[in-house]
Amino acid sequence: MAGHSKWANIKHRKGAQDAKRAKIFSKLGREITVAAKLGGEDPDMNPRLRLAVLTARGQSMPKDAIERAIQKGVGASDGDNYEEIRYEGYGAGGVAIIVEALSDNKNRTAAEVRSAFTKCNGNLGETGCVSFMFDRMAEVVFPADIANADDVFEAALEAGASNVESSEECHEIHCSVEDFATVRDELEKRFGDPERQGLIWQPNITTDVNEDQANSIMKLIDILEDNDDVQKVTANFEISDEIMEKLAATE
Repeated sequence: MAGHSKWANIKHRKGAQDAKRAKIFSKLGREITVAAKLGGEDPDMNPRLRLAVLTARGQSMPKDAIERAIQKGVGASDGDNYEEIRYEGYGAGGVAIIVEALSDNKNRTAAEVRSAFTKCNGNLGETGCVSFMFDRMAEVVFPADIANADDVFEAALEAGASNVESSEECHEIHCSVEDFATVRDELEKRFGDPERQGLIWQPNITTDVNEDQANSIMKLIDILEDNDDVQKVTANFEISDEIMEKLAATE
């Protein structure tokens, strides 16, 4: 499993109690607004909006806040004009990084993302410079206690998934983008609402890093994820369990 995925699980366990709910809700609301603007306010007719709303509910976002975000998108109230932007670059040790953002000011966001890369021994490149090291896939994640690994594996394959990874924290189920809706719906019938779901960049090439490089990459990811405009950060580094334990102990 790539380093960022394992690190996200550790941070979730250690920081769930003091999570910045307002920032999380702001980012979720922005995605809902954009989805509603692009495809309309009916989640049954707008797959992206349905996914955004389900994700928001999974994070306990209030119902009225979800509705306000939808209405903002369809024009019931004045709002910012968000644009989807993808940034690509390299972190310490040549690690490939993809940053997905929703911004109402491309110049501001580009400057902030570039600054983050520079501060952490990285370089922001052109769009497309690292995306060939990733495959675009769909992911559905359930908590580990929903069922045992064998049952989840069997159900996922029957639903059309291409891969399942089970750990002490969760079951990660991957499938093609085209099969996402079918796989998700079948698994929801069996196991209920997932912990998270959506489209991801899955590394097809990984880069091993040492402790110093890992520290720089973690710092970069934290800075980027703290940016209001940034929705997702994906990196292709591979990190040893020994280094992971050292980093987790310092958090």
